[in-house]
Amino acid sequence: MDTEAELTQRGHSSPGTGEGRPRFALSGLRAFMTWRRAAVLGVVCTAFLLLLSNFVVQPFLIPSRSMEPTLKVGDRVLVNKLAYRFGSRPARGDVVVFDGTGSFVPERSGGGNPVAGALEGVGSALGLGEPSDTDFVKRVVGVGGDDVVCCDAGGRIKVNGVALDEPYLYPGDAPSKVPFRIVVPLGTLWVMGDHRSQSRDSRDHLGEPGGGMVPVEKVIGRADWVGWPVSRWGATRTGTAAAGAGGGHG
Repeated sequence: MDTEAELTQRGHSSPGTGEGRPRFALSGLRAFMTWRRAAVLGVVCTAFLLLLSNFVVQPFLIPSRSMEPTLKVGDRVLVNKLAYRFGSRPARGDVVVFDGTGSFVPERSGGGNPVAGALEGVGSALGLGEPSDTDFVKRVVGVGGDDVVCCDAGGRIKVNGVALDEPYLYPGDAPSKVPFRIVVPLGTLWVMGDHRSQSRDSRDHLGEPGGGMVPVEKVIGRADWVGWPVSRWGATRTGTAAAGAGGGHG
């Protein structure tokens, strides 16, 4: 048998031991490194966004009609978390996002799935999912020390004896169909939705512990801008709800 010919033929028909394999191994290593870099980049970006959301600005998905026409269902507002960090306090007319635990919803005992809760928290913090059912967005109508009354002879809410000019109200809505008179305790806020007939706000918790007042320390931030959809980009309508009204800030 021609051994040399056999070896030559075998060399043309199939690779010998170790031949051809380094190319595939190198390709697989490159793919692995590419995926690894992408994963690391994804983790870094997510961590950065979470830090930004926790300390600077947080996206917040509007889940209901309570703030129409200022904010619509599906809007994503950018909540300025620095607005009240350096001595400033919520002012009349500000649109704020707050934790309603203990004021709008009762305190909860422990329990539940911690993993699911953490994932929901991340989704909410990034504005990708529904907000926590303890978070609310409303407009500040009264601050600490204010005397808030509904309503005067013209059907308007009065703060410290001055009737409110509320151009942000939903067209056709009355300022309030629920009569009330309250003095806002220091350190708290009286808040209402712009779509008064569709809003569960401070009025609905008058007879409950806390009387519908939101502690200032529960305010997460001020909803300054609509970030999405693009067609609604712009600042939210804020400002003093009652021009010339006196009273302290809580």
